[in-house]
Amino acid sequence: MEAVILAIIFGTVFGVFYLFYSTRNKERMALIEKGADASIFMLGERRKSAPFAKVFILNVALLLMGIGLGIFIGEVVSTGLGLNEEVAFPASILLSAGGALLIGFNMTKKLEKE
Repeated sequence: MEAVILAIIFGTVFGVFYLFYSTRNKERMALIEKGADASIFMLGERRKSAPFAKVFILNVALLLMGIGLGIFIGEVVSTGLGLNEEVAFPASILLSAGGALLIGFNMTKKLEKE
């Protein structure tokens, strides 16, 4: 049974990639046959964007800082307000990590505009 499920998953992934690339190839061939310039296929490469490494490091750093801040806030909330630790820690960690990722998203948009 597990082999069938695994085969279905791999077949689905293969099918999606096959359809994507074969459709893209057919569209490009049709445009070339109609006389379109081949430079239109390079539009995505010409566009300047922030390097992947910078964006990745920025988001990971902000995520880790958000998790650390969440642990600190969870400790303060659980001891200061007497809230149950099983509630305070996960809630504060998830909220601060989500906030950090939102800040990282906005900083990435600013990086790409420059």
